[in-house]
Amino acid sequence: MATVEPRQLVFPGTLLAEGRYEAGNNTYSECDKVFSSVIGLAEIRGNVISVIALRSCYMPNVGDVVIGKVVECIPTAWMLDIRAPYQGVLFASEYLPKPLNPMKEEARKYLDVGEMVVAKVLAFDRTRNPSLTTKDQGLGKVQSGTVIEVDFTRVPRIIGKRGSMISLLKKETNTQIFVGQNGRVWISGKTREDEALVAGAIRKIEAEAHTTGLTDRIHEYLVKGKKETEKEKEKEKEKEKEKQE
Repeated sequence: MATVEPRQLVFPGTLLAEGRYEAGNNTYSECDKVFSSVIGLAEIRGNVISVIALRSCYMPNVGDVVIGKVVECIPTAWMLDIRAPYQGVLFASEYLPKPLNPMKEEARKYLDVGEMVVAKVLAFDRTRNPSLTTKDQGLGKVQSGTVIEVDFTRVPRIIGKRGSMISLLKKETNTQIFVGQNGRVWISGKTREDEALVAGAIRKIEAEAHTTGLTDRIHEYLVKGKKETEKEKEKEKEKEKEKQE
């Protein structure tokens, strides 16, 4: 039987269940007992018991789409910080439509240190740096907008069930939002105010991910934020009008 309730806060070594339960993510089993291996929230699905870690490190998985930051340019590739223990390597052949001749041009001509890239993990086996690609549709260099970082374990909550939360954010702010599996979020809106509003909402989701009724509170936050932005715009218009008079 389970000895904890769903969403209950647990710690390393906490007994989660006894008997016919399978050990899921962030747990381990001993003598028909399942224990937590991290600090997090208990999750029970059928006979599988897991823990959603509150704080942990992103580990790449093949197929993950991440947002990486270029930290080094080498002759035919770029090294990217993907918020993991391993840097990602993006070879020129997986980024450019044509071969890169390092004798004639530098890699930094196409991507420079500090620039952000949306890429997919192509290969990774923990014996070498994960290989990345931007060959799929929607991937490539981030050209505009704002990129923020959140705890990667909050990514599912930011997206929501069947994309409900991310859809709410997009609809209410008319922005483009992409959430990388490594906890980087790209936000592109018509104005910086719109991007800041989305960033604030995402921070709120990150902080309150373990609570109930979050969707309604985020909706209220966005509505209030838009009203305040409109008021500020009206004030600015009034000031400009006074100056002209």
